[in-house]
Amino acid sequence: MTPVRVLLVDDQALFREALATLLATNDDITVVGEAGNGDEALSRVAALKPDVVLMDLRMPVLDGVGATRALRLAHPDVQVIALTTFDDDEDVFAALRAGAVGYLLKDVSSARLIEAVLAAARGESVLQPSVAAKVVARFAQLSEPAPQPLVAPLSERERDVLRLLADGRSNREIAAKLFLAEGTVKNHVTNVLGKLGARDRTQAALRARDLGLL
Repeated sequence: MTPVRVLLVDDQALFREALATLLATNDDITVVGEAGNGDEALSRVAALKPDVVLMDLRMPVLDGVGATRALRLAHPDVQVIALTTFDDDEDVFAALRAGAVGYLLKDVSSARLIEAVLAAARGESVLQPSVAAKVVARFAQLSEPAPQPLVAPLSERERDVLRLLADGRSNREIAAKLFLAEGTVKNHVTNVLGKLGARDRTQAALRARDLGLL
């Protein structure tokens, strides 16, 4: 397996150094560079071609939201995870609208952060549980008042997967929690999305809430 290439973007050099040291403990991740602001990040992405960018939001010159928006337009294959101190609604939804696939707080555990990087590289979204709750609550306001019934009923195992999915857990975390193979969880997630008629994990959580499954 080729290591996931990661770019660190934060205006605090000491935090970047600590983050690089932490990520270096995992053989599946390689830190390819650092940037101190969003503008610098854009040039580094073009030169270094990372798979995942860990992006602070509040930085000088160009903030993380602006950098994420520009990066997603210029380099759509690069996944961005917002890694910040703040989880207020304005920051959360600005980052997600800009194209971030994940949103984590800086007090996240090292294991959770490493898993988030690997999950983002696999194309999965990764949200702090408190952030996932905000997303579901916000989209619930836009829900249809009378949701359509399920295409087919969920099995007990699929309901277990759905509950963890709605908490913002990645496939690997769900697998560990339920003592299943990651491939099995991926199949369950696919079945859950199909039965709920949802295009992604966030919409699945929303539909499940509307249908009283959570």
